[in-house]
Amino acid sequence: MKKGKVTGIGGVFFKTEDVNETKEWYKKHLGFNTDDWGCTFWWKDTNDNKASTQWSPFKKDTNHFLPSKKDFMVNYRVENLKELLAQLKAEGVTILGDIEEYSYGKFAWIVDLDGNKIELWEPIDEAFL
Repeated sequence: MKKGKVTGIGGVFFKTEDVNETKEWYKKHLGFNTDDWGCTFWWKDTNDNKASTQWSPFKKDTNHFLPSKKDFMVNYRVENLKELLAQLKAEGVTILGDIEEYSYGKFAWIVDLDGNKIELWEPIDEAFL
């Protein structure tokens, strides 16, 4: 049984020609409550805990998605990031760098078999409250 696991989608990130224009379009036409980072969607998990999913446009020339050449990156919410990374490493998955820790959670990056960079996030949702 795996100790670390994905619990949901933490964010969707994509490249765009004009970040501000894109945020305004989504705000005007779809009602997104945009800010400097994009839009945060709040919801409750199966245990009635408050959680979030981030939607963020990035500049077309961002290096944030490298080594992937794709115009998007998905962030997955995970439990037990350290344990999950150990399992992924044992299974031969490419891991990019070390875990990074912030006041709102821990992050790590992997690459899937199609070359997509995937962000793994062990959130501290209370940091946003």
